[in-house]
Amino acid sequence: MIRLTLLCLLMLAFRVNAAPGFPVDAPLAAPIFAVDSAASDHITLYDVTNNISRDLNLGRMIQRVWGFTPDGCRVIVTLGNTPARLFSARLDGSDLLELVQFTGSSWGVWDAHMQPNGDRIAFTLIDTDGTGEQRHRIALVSANGGEPVFLSITGDEHTPRWSADGQWIVYVSYETSPEGSREADLWMVSADGVNKYRMTTFNAGSVSMPRPSPDGDLIGFVYSPSPNNDQFWMIGAQPDALPTQLSYNAVLALDLTWQPDSAAMISAARDMQGIAENRLWRIPLVGNADSDAAQLAVDASLAYLDYPRYSADGQRLAFRSEYALQLLNLSDGSWRTLDNQANTPPVWSPVGFMGESSCPA
Repeated sequence: MIRLTLLCLLMLAFRVNAAPGFPVDAPLAAPIFAVDSAASDHITLYDVTNNISRDLNLGRMIQRVWGFTPDGCRVIVTLGNTPARLFSARLDGSDLLELVQFTGSSWGVWDAHMQPNGDRIAFTLIDTDGTGEQRHRIALVSANGGEPVFLSITGDEHTPRWSADGQWIVYVSYETSPEGSREADLWMVSADGVNKYRMTTFNAGSVSMPRPSPDGDLIGFVYSPSPNNDQFWMIGAQPDALPTQLSYNAVLALDLTWQPDSAAMISAARDMQGIAENRLWRIPLVGNADSDAAQLAVDASLAYLDYPRYSADGQRLAFRSEYALQLLNLSDGSWRTLDNQANTPPVWSPVGFMGESSCPA
């Protein structure tokens, strides 16, 4: 009854806004990307081919977009806050579908990530156990909805990310050290839950931002020996691989992603090479990033850069500058500032998306 009531409220509050002067029912062309608004009260879809946007308001609550289904025809979102619930919807905001069926009395969903070329969504399910303790467990659910399948059991796991082939999930798991501190290491689990490997065993500090490379060979991550002391690392995406340190000086890493060709990682970082402001840095996979990292070539007037994300075809890069969305065309180096501000990283439509007109009716 609670779920039905929530869904009814969401549908009553639903509206779609097109960019000024553009028909609301005009189909979006490929590629598109989605972001939350700065106030997290709606989601915006950008058609970068036609330079138009569409706003989706899916309810009077916090809205967070996590990605698209593999055909690009539905967005994956969470609605609400503490707890948030997981939904998908068509690109016009219709056919809102709650995806996770769980019997706990107090629970929510976060960090959803769609399986590449598959039909499952990995996410963190947050619930309260019988003792009143909050648990964070890695789980899977069908893109059509259903009961979750759990892949972790210790109750303090976070940030699931699929490998490029959709066969593995990397995540971080926290444990309490003998000194009483809560510290995280990197883990990898097969999609069927049968094989699970601990990838790092740092004596102290924590791993964050696990990022499988597009070619499937590597996993990039940030290791922090102490708070606000971040270093860039990578490790081979197979059991018994040894981690490789890519930087040594303390920086504040705000975000991490891969170049489409897997030749380097891109980070939004502060205090890199003596520059206090956060810029976008190319982190090389050989050498020492403290001296060898280079800033991405963007307009010099842009400041406080973060959340870089490449389109699925590798031809465009979306990022933020002081919350304002920027779009860089990598083929000719041109860029433009988009109208809206964003609260979260852009998420791009997948390679399989052929435009909204190709989506099922």
